[in-house]
Amino acid sequence: MRLGRHVAYVPVVLSALMASCVGAMANPGAERVVHWAPAGVASDQYESHPAFDPLTGDLYFVRSTPQFRGWRILYSHCTPSGWSPPQDAPFAGDGVEADPWFSPDGRTVWFISNRTTDGIHREDLDIWRADRDADGHWGQPVRLPAPINSTGYEWFPRPAPDGWLYFGSDRPGGFGKTDIWRARPDNQGGWTVENAGPALNGPDDEYEALPSPDGQRLVLMAENAAGDVRTLYESHKTGQGWSPRRQLGPEVNATGSEIGALFSPTGRTLMFARDLHGSQSGEFFVWRRPADTGGGVEDWPPACPAAPP
Repeated sequence: MRLGRHVAYVPVVLSALMASCVGAMANPGAERVVHWAPAGVASDQYESHPAFDPLTGDLYFVRSTPQFRGWRILYSHCTPSGWSPPQDAPFAGDGVEADPWFSPDGRTVWFISNRTTDGIHREDLDIWRADRDADGHWGQPVRLPAPINSTGYEWFPRPAPDGWLYFGSDRPGGFGKTDIWRARPDNQGGWTVENAGPALNGPDDEYEALPSPDGQRLVLMAENAAGDVRTLYESHKTGQGWSPRRQLGPEVNATGSEIGALFSPTGRTLMFARDLHGSQSGEFFVWRRPADTGGGVEDWPPACPAAPP
C-alpha cells in the first residue's frame, strides 16, 4: 500500500491482453491470468490486498475509493448463496488500515494502521498484529515496537518461514525512497532490523515483499519515480541471498498498476489487484502457472459456494 500519493491510472493494453488470451487457448499449458470478481466482493470501488483466514475460510481484503484512498480492511463469509456483504474486520480501529496477512495456523493477523495510539491519532502507518484466543476470538491489536516501526511509514508486513519479517519502510538508510526491510527477534527480547539489500531495492520505491510459503521465492511491488507505474517482480533465494529481482511476465504486469500479491497455500498460484481503467477500479486477478503444478492448474482460490462433490 502507498498513502498520500494519487494513483495515476494506466490504460489497459487491450491488444496485449487479447494476445495473451489467444496464446492461452492455443497452448493449454501456457501461463494465464484470470479475472476473479465474485459477487458481493467486487464493486465499483477499489478492492485489493486479499487474505484468506485459514481457520474460517473468510476472505479479508482492502476496499478504498476508486482514487485508492480511505483504506479499510473488510471481510466476507462464504454462505450457501455466495460471499456475504463485506463488513469491517473484527480488529478494526479508527483511521486507515490495510495489508492484512494471516499466519498459516490462522492464530495471528498482521496489518498496517494509523489508528489512535495512547490518545494520539498518528499520521504515519505502523505495523500491528492481533492474536486469537483459544475460543477463536481476536484479542486487542498490538503495535509492534521500534525498531520495526519508525517515525516514517511502514507497509505490508509479511513473515517468512525462516523467521524474518519483511516489510516496506521509508526510514533513513535505504537505497532509495522506500525500501524493503526485514526484522527478526534477537537474543535480548528485542528485534534486529536490516535493509533487505540492493538485489531487491533500487533508487525509487519498493513497498510490498511477499515470501512464498516455502521461503524460496519472493514477489515484490516496486513503483517508479513518478509514482504512476507499479510493477510486480520476483526474486529467488540463493546461497548468497536473494537474486536480483526480475519483472514478472507481461500477463501479470499488463497495465503497470499491480499490487497486493498473495500466494496460495501451496505457492503455486498468485493473486493480486489490478486497476481497470475506464471500468471498475481495483479488481482481483489470479495468475496460474501450470508449469509449477505438474501440468495442471491449481483449484484456488476456493469456490464460494463450494462446488458440489
